[in-house]
Amino acid sequence: MRAGDRLVIAAVRRSGPWPAVLAGTAIVGAAAELAIPYLIGRTVDATVDAFVTRQPAGTPWLALCAGAVAAVMLCESLGVWARGASGAHAAATLRSGVLRHVLGSGSAATRRFPEGELVTRAGLNAEEVGRAPETVTSALALLVPTAGALVALTLIAPVLTLTLGAGIVVILLVLRAFLRTTTTIAGGYQEVQGELAARLVEALGGARTIAAAGTAERESRRVLAPLPRLRAHGMALWRANASATVRSGVVVPLLEVAVLAVGGLLLAAGDLTIGELYAAARYAVLGASLSTALGHIGGLARARAAAGRVAEVLDLPPVRYGTRTLPPGPGTLEFRDVTANGLAVGDLTLPGGRVTAVVGRSGSGKSLLAALAGRLADPERGTVLLDGVPLPELAEPELRRAIGYAFERPVLVGETIGEAIKPEPAPVREGADAGRGLITTAADCGLSTTAADRGLVTTAAGAACADPFIRRLPLGYATPLADAPMSGGERQRIGLARAFAQGERLLVLDDATSSLDTVTERQVAQALTTDRLGRTRLIAAHRLATAARADQVVWLDDGTVRACGPHHVLWQDPAYRTLFQGAAS
Repeated sequence: MRAGDRLVIAAVRRSGPWPAVLAGTAIVGAAAELAIPYLIGRTVDATVDAFVTRQPAGTPWLALCAGAVAAVMLCESLGVWARGASGAHAAATLRSGVLRHVLGSGSAATRRFPEGELVTRAGLNAEEVGRAPETVTSALALLVPTAGALVALTLIAPVLTLTLGAGIVVILLVLRAFLRTTTTIAGGYQEVQGELAARLVEALGGARTIAAAGTAERESRRVLAPLPRLRAHGMALWRANASATVRSGVVVPLLEVAVLAVGGLLLAAGDLTIGELYAAARYAVLGASLSTALGHIGGLARARAAAGRVAEVLDLPPVRYGTRTLPPGPGTLEFRDVTANGLAVGDLTLPGGRVTAVVGRSGSGKSLLAALAGRLADPERGTVLLDGVPLPELAEPELRRAIGYAFERPVLVGETIGEAIKPEPAPVREGADAGRGLITTAADCGLSTTAADRGLVTTAAGAACADPFIRRLPLGYATPLADAPMSGGERQRIGLARAFAQGERLLVLDDATSSLDTVTERQVAQALTTDRLGRTRLIAAHRLATAARADQVVWLDDGTVRACGPHHVLWQDPAYRTLFQGAAS
């Protein structure tokens, strides 16, 4: 739990001014609560003296009591408001940090955790960690009246302090055991929650298949299978809380009785007044109020357990980028002694400005090779270079500007169709800064790129055969994505257009034309093979026609590069021909 504890401390430190507000209200409120027994005791003594002497009391003690009660009520009201604000601020800050880290870790996050697990850890668990400032501050605030009660009893009669102190030690031992037990149980509960979320997200992703197969009941049972374990952890939490409540509940009245008994003996001996005995009884209650920290300790335990789960996500290594830019070049891609996740690429060169098709049976490593080419994955050994520069040494804007990537099932980002195609502002080197490698954007230089952006988007959409159906939409390229229902093939064309618009030197297509009809696929292939910008193109493909149109073919077999050469040469190998048996041409 050390990483989780550090995250809890960081959440408290980075939750803005609210912990200070909570601490202030807690201290002032505790001071007012400590003053109330003393003020009531003085009021009682003054009233008794006035009754004995038959003279008006004439003391301000009653007014001071009312003022102290008002201060307690005001501090409690401010504390409720500050607790909500601190939790919201801490959770939002942590959730944003986790989201940026997950996206910055690339595919490593989804390889390590199922998608539902990531959502649970970045959402529900981050919110539970966000409550740490409230629970920590509230629990520590209870030490103020406890310490004040001990000091006050010492001033009244030191023997009363010893009596209260013995009871407080017992209460602290109960709280410590409760924190340890609850942290462990809460961790198990949250783990099952994450498993449920992962199964549900997986089932939702295959909802159409489940409906078509008529397996809804069986899938529901699979998704809900962890519920008994969730119930077991929930019951364990309840039993731990009940056990700690009973133990502290027994200690508190015994402690109060002990203080009253000792105080009664002192009163009988004439060492205490009636008012002091009342104050001592009230201070015993305040000192034992530490037992009410069970709720706060339970919240802290859940925050610690959740922080441990969030810390596992934050421990994922982010993708590191360099600072170099690309020299002029044709987009030559080189693999030098590359090995990654069971795929042995070895030495392989993709000539600049040419089309390379990657073929192989399912599971042979086509998508992994494409990911290595676009640096969506890093090799375990070896280096991938673009125009002589290792990809890890490139600055992120330079890398993403140079390489365009299209997937089989693209996720469209942005508010409109046009934004989904338009790449991020391209970094450009201006004037003398170019020699020093300083990068700015055209917008930073005061240049308007609106017309250029429109031309880039429409040209890319035309190459991807997306322009005709986009223009038929009510608002064309300004149509919101939410209002533009698209088929799988249309979404693929938008994804292709995004790649065409972004990649200036290399286009990587990972089965990105699988949902296109034959006519559209041939039109897109024609645009790829006659690319007027002369970009290097790497296509992970299944279709015979795609391989036939490529300048060279990389044939993957059982995790290795079995052969590399023109399609008509590889076609002489019967094993190569079997890759395309039954495939559409």
